[in-house]
Amino acid sequence: MRLSKNFTLREFKSKDKSRMSEDVLSNVKDLACSLQVLRDFLGEPIRVNSGYRSPEHNKAIGGVPNSQHVLGKAADIKVKGVETEDLYLLIESLIGSGDMLEGGLGLYDSFVHYDIRGVKARWNYKI
Repeated sequence: MRLSKNFTLREFKSKDKSRMSEDVLSNVKDLACSLQVLRDFLGEPIRVNSGYRSPEHNKAIGGVPNSQHVLGKAADIKVKGVETEDLYLLIESLIGSGDMLEGGLGLYDSFVHYDIRGVKARWNYKI
């Protein structure tokens, strides 16, 4: 199932193959549309390392219980050839201009977490 021009549902599915509820699927669609803005700006593919996580999968990998991933509102992403700091700053800019939805933005060594929780949250776990 295509969620946007460049994103499919398969990229966001839980690694344990759990089905998504309609509410979660709706959130994933909104997330994919926001990430499509980033994809269009970069002109490069975005790799989704982790999208939706079923509650069971989230617990199994040590995710926080209130993770936005469980709601289908979060993706851990990376773009080949783009440093995570640069990706983080670009998303911050696109949120600031109103082109991407407001939410959480986290900087890590090998990926950037982006979510559409609706309120600003920022963190840096890069070593």
